[in-house]
Amino acid sequence: MKRNENLKIKILKNGPYEVTKNIPLNQAIIKTNAEGESKDWQEGKTYQAQEEDYHLCRCGQSKTKPYCDGTHEDIGFKGKETADKEPYEDGAKHYRGKKMDLLDNESLCAGARFCDPEGGVWVLATRSEDPAHEKLAIREACNCPAGRLTIVEKDGTKIEPELPQEISLIQDVFNNYRGPIWVKGGIEIEGADGESYEVRNRVTLCRCGESQNMPFCDASHYNCTHMMGTDS
Repeated sequence: MKRNENLKIKILKNGPYEVTKNIPLNQAIIKTNAEGESKDWQEGKTYQAQEEDYHLCRCGQSKTKPYCDGTHEDIGFKGKETADKEPYEDGAKHYRGKKMDLLDNESLCAGARFCDPEGGVWVLATRSEDPAHEKLAIREACNCPAGRLTIVEKDGTKIEPELPQEISLIQDVFNNYRGPIWVKGGIEIEGADGESYEVRNRVTLCRCGESQNMPFCDASHYNCTHMMGTDS
């Protein structure tokens, strides 16, 4: 798949995310079973951009979610970036198994819960020798939208899902919450200081305004009443 290396999301100081070059925007719905376990992704609404560049709400208070309506100025939003720009692997724990390893950078957790079923990806990837469990571990890690979890083969190959270059607004319908902004396919994210974060295949950006790891999601949206419901 051909990649456009010029696609960028710029974080505006105490303001929204500025998205350039009309990057596709849609919804990604977490599909669950009756117990609320996350199982797969379902495509939701596709948004038709009105301009080549558009702005996504970062404070969580916009009346026109997912787009910015200037509310951040009215409420005095302080969107200080607190995440460092170290490479993903530098902050990840390395769990070693017999047939595969698992990288886990817990600071990036977005609370999507794909890692929980069947004992959890940590057990499935490093303790089980059942081929079915190994396959499930890969699926669970690859479904992690934040890129917190990565399966690594013994030859050092990292297993990553094939993702298009697009932005998806995560909808947790089971819990009735709007989730973070899922950035896919290696899109550059530039901080307010002009320096870019490590370009990765999948990351999730905070859009509730409460993350302690800005600009990345840390699942704080589950504590925000203004993030209840789904995007129209």
